[in-house]
Amino acid sequence: MNTKLFTAPLSDAEYDAAAEIIRSGGLLGIPTETVYGLGADALNETACRQIYEAKGRPQDNPLIIHIPDESWLPRYCRDIPPAAYALARAFWPGPLTMILPKQEIVPLRTTGGLPTVGVRCPNHPVTLEIIRRAGVPIAAPSGNTSGRPSPTTAGHMVEDMWGKIDGIVDGGPCGVGVESTIIDLTCTPPRLLRPGGLPLEALEEILGEVAVDKAVVSKLADGERPKAPGMKYRHYAPKAPVTVVTGDPVQSAAYIQDHLTPGAGVICFHEFTGLFDGHIVHDLGHALDKAEQARHVFDALRAFDETNVPEIWAQCPDSGGLGLAVGNRLKKAAGFHVIEV
Repeated sequence: MNTKLFTAPLSDAEYDAAAEIIRSGGLLGIPTETVYGLGADALNETACRQIYEAKGRPQDNPLIIHIPDESWLPRYCRDIPPAAYALARAFWPGPLTMILPKQEIVPLRTTGGLPTVGVRCPNHPVTLEIIRRAGVPIAAPSGNTSGRPSPTTAGHMVEDMWGKIDGIVDGGPCGVGVESTIIDLTCTPPRLLRPGGLPLEALEEILGEVAVDKAVVSKLADGERPKAPGMKYRHYAPKAPVTVVTGDPVQSAAYIQDHLTPGAGVICFHEFTGLFDGHIVHDLGHALDKAEQARHVFDALRAFDETNVPEIWAQCPDSGGLGLAVGNRLKKAAGFHVIEV
């Protein structure tokens, strides 16, 4: 397949061409503020099946649908609670996905067989314009081969999807760097299914009590069906095995230093990069700057695939703010192989 590369700023004709890929049942790599997505018409079962095939994605792993504003919610969701509109007014466009009961028009292929659908409004002007011109919601999981670290640049999408899909839109590097936060509004209290670019604390300001699903901090058991992307399967993983070390940054850095094997790679906070001479080191960002860490975590994981390191050790932030999302991605990359110091 010949993959067409669109580079922002898009001309009027290029916007129409990108939207036509979606309308005609094709696959399009799209930029968002979180990560790049692999997009298709969310109402087209064949197109959505092709997303699963291109990614090698398990069929029970639901897709998120992307809309341009909250006025589209009733088209694809039913029994919408007031809390959904309150969240949309506060955080859309932005890195928040809401789980709601789906309308019949949304195929079960899109939702992984579930009666609910995840929906969000991405904060990227290029993708919002493509959705408007296509006139349909875009189903878009992260645009990586399933299991690999998520793409935060168009170059990452090219690595994984060139020749497999119809087009890729280069909208620049992603500003957030981790996927959207997913909140389930079909239960009481609302339940956090995936931490992401919107901190839990921000949700609590609007919703009050928010439960945290066990899949955020541990693996789902065999046979459990994921209600949202990222809950069940090993995600974000480089080729080399990862060990995550949590706790005080000084102590976790010292633990890694004491346990490094020859040739091992390190992902660490900026303050400790000088401790690991002779090893490939990727800077996660300053220990107290979790927004910086979110922007760097997938780049660091993905960069190690260009090396032959036998294993990777990673420092992990605490769970406050965006640290919950950064830690979740690192721990999933490690298959929850975590050491606490």
